[in-house]
Parts: sequence; structure tokens; C-alpha cells
Amino acid sequence: MVWKTLFLLLFVLTVLRIDTQADQIIPIPGIQPVATEVLIRVVAHGAMVLGDEVGGARITITEVATGQVLASGMQLGEAGDQNQIMRTPRMLGEPQYSSKPSGFFRATLYLDRPTLVKISAQGPLAYPAAMQQASKTILLVPGHDLTQDGIILDLNGYIVKIENPPPGQPLIAKDDVKLRASIQTLSGEPVRPHGDWDSRRVHIYGELLIGDQVIERLQLFHIGLQASFEAPFFVPTPKEAPNGITLRVVAADGAGANFGLDQASYPVLPERLKPRTRN
Repeated sequence: MVWKTLFLLLFVLTVLRIDTQADQIIPIPGIQPVATEVLIRVVAHGAMVLGDEVGGARITITEVATGQVLASGMQLGEAGDQNQIMRTPRMLGEPQYSSKPSGFFRATLYLDRPTLVKISAQGPLAYPAAMQQASKTILLVPGHDLTQDGIILDLNGYIVKIENPPPGQPLIAKDDVKLRASIQTLSGEPVRPHGDWDSRRVHIYGELLIGDQVIERLQLFHIGLQASFEAPFFVPTPKEAPNGITLRVVAADGAGANFGLDQASYPVLPERLKPRTRN
């Protein structure tokens, strides 16, 4: 009977020892971070790279899991080769933007594991009223560099700029004034008839507002300059617009998914008296 008891006790202790050893974590040697190059290009939707001419773009790379910013900076450089980007057929996988010099942002990240990141871009920085944002998530793998075109971030929109009358300039009641505006892609190329960015596909119009109310819509027409469009209008009287007027220009391309606008305010002064004629 004593031997049976001792044998049972020895069996229980052996089982407990095995279970305890099974719960121990055997440390794995640490993996050294690997330098991984990330190449990013911010482009205008259906157009070129955002380069120095439009102020470039601001880019941020953030780790999704922790929210930590891994890299940030500016995209600078050229807009790229228009013939190569817009007119050259290419096979899947062939570079579109990097076969000729064009702007980009490059960062070297030191990764010790596959890392999901969010890449965000904002631009064009030289035109705050036209700035757009875009972002995408991508899994980066240590040691696998991004090359050629890199990660492409697409920004939709137009740069619309009212050129005449100059914003803020007082207008004289009942004067016949020409509203003139320029339309460009976000990468700075002119929108015009029969060009790569054909204005005939874009609805370009102006609006004259008093307060929040649109009192007249103006159809703008191309006037021969590279990206300029124009329409005449009559200035209301101070009685009709005691707080002045607002002019708004809109460019809308639903099929191309690009839209843009600019607007400016103007005080209205009483009409000028005609000088008396001498007999």
C-alpha cells in the first residue's frame, strides 16, 4: 500500500513539472531593422506630377497600428514629360511618371517586421484655395524597396484663379466689366480647347452673388490666351448691393472627376457722373 502511494505521488509531481516547462516562453533572437526605401509621387488626376511650379505637395507616412509618424516631407521637382505621361501607350507595369525626370518624395524607413502604413498627401501648396488631400494604406515589407513610379497618390481638382477684376477692387455701379479667370490642372497645365486637357469637356461658368443669392450666371468663353476664360457683366447699384458683390468661377468635369472654383468679393461704389460738355 505504501509503495502504491509513493508511486502515485511521484507521477503527480512529474506531470506538474512537465506542465510548468510547457508554459515557459523560449526567447527568439531579435530581428535587426532593415532599411527600406519608400518612393511616393503625388499627381493631378488625369494630368502630371505636382512639381515646383505649383509648390509641390506635403507627404506624411504614418504607422497604422500606433499612429506614429514614420516620415514626412515635401515632394519637389519637375511636372514630368507631357508626351510620355499623356500620349505614350504602355504595357501594364511599365513606368508612366519615372521614365523621364519628375518630382517625387523618397524616405528610408527602418522596419523590423511587415508594417501597415498610411500615406497622406496634400497639395498643390502654392494654391491654398485649390488644395486637395488623398491617402492610401499599404503594407511595407522590410528590405523590399519601392522603385520606378513608386506609390501614386491621385488628387482631383482644378486650379481656378479670378484675374479680372482684381479681388477686392472697388467696382463702379452700372459699369460693364469683364470677368476673366484662368483654369489649370492641379499640376499647373493650362485647360484650353483642343489641348490634352480640353476645356470643351469642362463646364466653365461664373456667378454674380449678392449676399448668398446668385443673381446672374455667366457663361465663360476661351479668349485665346493659354488658360483664360471671360464673360461680361454689369455691376449692380449700391442700393441693390449695399455690402458689395461676390464673383465666383466654377470649372466642373463630371466625366473626368475634376472640379474647382475661386471666388472674390468687391465693394460697389456709386456710378460716376458724366462730365458736362461745353457748348
